[in-house]
Amino acid sequence: MTIDKQWVVYIVECSDKTLYTGITNNLTKRIATHNKGKGARYTKTRLPIILLWHIDVPDKSSALKLEYKIKQLSKADKINLVNDISYLPIP
Repeated sequence: MTIDKQWVVYIVECSDKTLYTGITNNLTKRIATHNKGKGARYTKTRLPIILLWHIDVPDKSSALKLEYKIKQLSKADKINLVNDISYLPIP
């Protein structure tokens, strides 16, 4: 029997005030990896990063779909999402 890992969609703020959205099944490790400069190419030159928001999702497929939808949002909509969990303008 395989136990499904919990997946997380997250938004971080980079040192240049840009936002990065990603997914992981180990949020603590992923944030540490980003801050060591070994995470995504985008964040490597924008350290340190700060976790702003995250949400648990049931599986990797759901995480990928939600990540894509969040990445389509404007920065203003992402900031609204971070500030108010009930704000989710995602169809």
